[in-house]
This record gives sequence, structure tokens and C-alpha cells, in this order.
Amino acid sequence: MAGQWNSTDPGIIRFPSGILVRGRGLRHPLPSGPAPSFAVHLLGKRPPSTEWDARWLRWPDFRLPKDRREARSVFEEALSRAADERVEIACGGGRGRTGTALACMAVLDGVPADRAVQFVRRHYHPRAVETPWQRRFVSRFEDA
Repeated sequence: MAGQWNSTDPGIIRFPSGILVRGRGLRHPLPSGPAPSFAVHLLGKRPPSTEWDARWLRWPDFRLPKDRREARSVFEEALSRAADERVEIACGGGRGRTGTALACMAVLDGVPADRAVQFVRRHYHPRAVETPWQRRFVSRFEDA
């Protein structure tokens, strides 16, 4: 077991089940403290390798994931692993794609899809989920 995040660390969101996940922007330095044990990189191009286990989900900036079924599978894996591990969700800036992924994970954790963007904006970042199509993706995520 790798342990979990400290709930007061920057970028940490607590889902209704109590699970903690860190969101961050890859263009920013790695925060001090423990490294993730698992990360999901939401990028249009393959990310550099990391010292920890990571998955790449093809997701161009300001757009949606290239494969919606794969996205759901990756979000399910991340949420499951976050019960026992330090899971990080990261894109370039840490707001749009990261916020969208966190909102989808909130839906998987029981937040109604029509309130998931608001939940993530309140508990992660006020400008998370940047585009209308990202908001629509979250609102329809239950049906995906």
C-alpha cells in the first residue's frame, strides 16, 4: 500500500466517499511531499516517463478525450486505486482536462452529473472544466 495524500495539500480533492485525489498542471513543478504512486496524464502527445506508474489518456488541450470508453475505464481505475494509493490526475495547466476528469470521477463516486462541475469547482479549482463541450461531456457522463 502506497498511502494516501494529506487532505490539506495543494490540489487535493476529497470525493463524497472520502477518497482523495490530487489534480495538477504538468507545466508546474512537482509539488513538495510524497510523489504519486499512480498518475493519469491527459495530454495530446505522449508524456515523458515517470518514476511512478502512469497511464496516458490521449486528450488534446481544450478538447475531449479521443476515446470516451477508454476515458471511463481510466477514470474507474484511478478512482479504485485512489482508495489505497496516491493518485494524481494531470494535464498541462491543471484546470480544463484535469477538472473534467475529476468531475467525471465525482460522477463515478456518486455526485449527480448535473452537479459534478459545480462540485469540482468548489472543492478543486473555481475555473475547473473550461469549455462548454467539457461541461457537456460531464453532464452526459452517466450515460457513457
